[in-house]
Amino acid sequence: MTLKDTDKKYILNTYKRFDLLLKNGKGSLVYDENGKEYIDFTSGIGVNSFGLCDDVFNEAVKKQLDTLTHMSNLYYTEPCIKLAKLICDKTDMNKVFFCNSGAEANECAIKIARKYMAEKKGASCYRIITLENSFHGRTVTTLSATGQEKFHKDFQPLTDGFIYSKANDIDDLKNKITDDTAAIMIECIQGEGGVNVLDKKYVKEVAEIVKEKDILLIIDEVQTGNGRTGKLYSYMDYDIQPDIFTTAKGLGSGLPIGACVVNEKTENAMVYGDHGSTFGGNPVVCAGAVTVIERLTDDFLNDVIKKGQLIQDILEKDSDIQVTGKGLMIGVKTEKDISGIIQKCMNNGLLVLSAKDKIRLLPPLNTPDSLVIKGANILRDILLEN
Repeated sequence: MTLKDTDKKYILNTYKRFDLLLKNGKGSLVYDENGKEYIDFTSGIGVNSFGLCDDVFNEAVKKQLDTLTHMSNLYYTEPCIKLAKLICDKTDMNKVFFCNSGAEANECAIKIARKYMAEKKGASCYRIITLENSFHGRTVTTLSATGQEKFHKDFQPLTDGFIYSKANDIDDLKNKITDDTAAIMIECIQGEGGVNVLDKKYVKEVAEIVKEKDILLIIDEVQTGNGRTGKLYSYMDYDIQPDIFTTAKGLGSGLPIGACVVNEKTENAMVYGDHGSTFGGNPVVCAGAVTVIERLTDDFLNDVIKKGQLIQDILEKDSDIQVTGKGLMIGVKTEKDISGIIQKCMNNGLLVLSAKDKIRLLPPLNTPDSLVIKGANILRDILLEN
């Protein structure tokens, strides 16, 4: 029995895997069981911020493995403390709750928002407005927050209290705010929804409305965060400051982590016993994550923007190809069969993703320009085939 056959026999069938068995990789290159080389424009769906087997990340993780692997959150551990301080110092936020995934981080944000507003305005103030085409996770509650009906149909009844508004439609949002509204929760760029960038004017108006209505603003930075868009966190490109933001994916650079980050207003909403996570703040994961945040300097982030612009310039030059996104979170519109394009890219040594009707590109943030150019040209040639 082959490894692929064994996978099909013993792994729950929740993933539509490509017929590709990957064995090893380094940086932005990965190799299959036969030694074929691929340029990785996926980074594990925006996870491997500095590529595969990054030396700096690996060194920190290995050192921590020989120091303290795991202890309960009943005790203090240094990597968790150091990472929380780094994040707060770089965002002007106040406190962090660490967990294991983006969905968990969003669950925490929802709980904080509901508890804070219930204590402030009463138990009936629990509704949260999210956007159509949003994606916030796969737990029952974060599915409920997700504004895509296709994710809802098989898992009823969902958690009550989520209202969906049209993205970039400020009037629709205003009409859906009631006395029971606790928070508005948005992604500045909707990743799974199709790499849709929210208008700057709209986002700034949302930030003004939450202040006017005395409700909370939650920004989901699970995919957009940690340098992916050319800013440390995507909301920073909109000149706003959330009450709560969540992040995961690229923070762990390959190891599981999530973070719910809160401001002065919401930092005391949760008290002893309200929330917890056995593995949240794990020393090994946090030691690695520290190396990610430390390297996301202004110069590095400016280079992320340049790499994204390089891809866009190659794809759009003398063509009808349309590109959305920011930094190295890129969507490429096409009317051709998405799965066919992905397969052709794979055949030509390039790994890409999809997001609804777009090809989605999420290369490691430090991908060399030579591989950025080579990968973009492979995709362009395939898109322009007759």
